[in-house]
Amino acid sequence: MKAFTEDFYRKVCVGHLHDVLDTLVYLRHEANVWLEITTLLIPGRNDSDAELAAECAWIRENLGVDVPLHFTAFHPDYKMTDTPPTPPATLRRARRIGIDEGLRFVYTGNVHDTEGGTTCCPGCGTAVVVRDWYAMRHYALTDDGCCRGCGCQLAGVYDGPREVGAGAGFRCPPACQRCELANAPNYLTRE
Repeated sequence: MKAFTEDFYRKVCVGHLHDVLDTLVYLRHEANVWLEITTLLIPGRNDSDAELAAECAWIRENLGVDVPLHFTAFHPDYKMTDTPPTPPATLRRARRIGIDEGLRFVYTGNVHDTEGGTTCCPGCGTAVVVRDWYAMRHYALTDDGCCRGCGCQLAGVYDGPREVGAGAGFRCPPACQRCELANAPNYLTRE
């Protein structure tokens, strides 16, 4: 989702917000897919408290509290080189707004922010996945996505254990277990 105002979509994207929202509702309730939303926060364009709160409230009311929302940092490039990068404080503020609006899984991205990349169990509050940038540092879920501390089932799609590797926290294919990354330094701790 690029922003949460029709004005932004009309001027910047040459599109319509309602089309995006309709598609998100369709994907969440009609398609058999896992949905996560990413909003690139551009300073002065789509990062006001009011807009962020409206976006988060809409997600809560229309998609549910378990749909992950990622607020990511803008970096000047291509046609927007005159806009400064998103300050990390803006991402942390956006994350706090999302949590305050009742969303369970709100993250920051494109910055080093371990707290903003951490998934906490909605049942007991334990950090079950800890990420820094794109590296996964800790994983405490069962193969089917339950908290190892309290047994709470976390929303998501799970297909077994995470593999240890230097793949920056991404799932390695089974064949990768035989590659040199499988014995790389401890990039991931499991409980």
